Amino acid sequence: MEPDIEAGPWASELESLLLRVGKRFGRIEPRRRMQDYVHGLLGPIGRKNSWQLAEHAGHATPYGLQRLLNGATWSADDLRDDLQTYGAEKLGEDDGVLILDDTAFIKKGTTSAGVQRQYSGTAGTCIQITVRVDLWRVRRLASHEPSAVQGCGRALGVAA
Repeated sequence: MEPDIEAGPWASELESLLLRVGKRFGRIEPRRRMQDYVHGLLGPIGRKNSWQLAEHAGHATPYGLQRLLNGATWSADDLRDDLQTYGAEKLGEDDGVLILDDTAFIKKGTTSAGVQRQYSGTAGTCIQITVRVDLWRVRRLASHEPSAVQGCGRALGVAA
């Protein structure tokens, strides 16, 4: 079972970030649906499909969340830029770089959010997987030394 983000130590940081990117959604309805969607993805839901995410958010049907993803007007590029700026503010250093490390998890079904058939290096074949992304801040220790992963810095509670 996944941890409950509502009670987690980084819940206030998540709310701050959701408010920050909320301006990318021109109306209050898609803004609230975006928040519900993110809370559902991070929350203690076993199967993360639109019905379960909607139920977790208290919606009668998944149609509002589906409209957010398929028909609402918002710019994925602008949202990406906001998240990139957030990451740089939280983890950035003048002499550092940010590494996004993806890890694949094998899934048997197709109903969880983010599951699709793709190549997995771990399995050595194309299978149903979902991917988790970890953030690491790397800083060069000196010009003649290799880079080293630093054990400090946070973005939404992910140790970097």
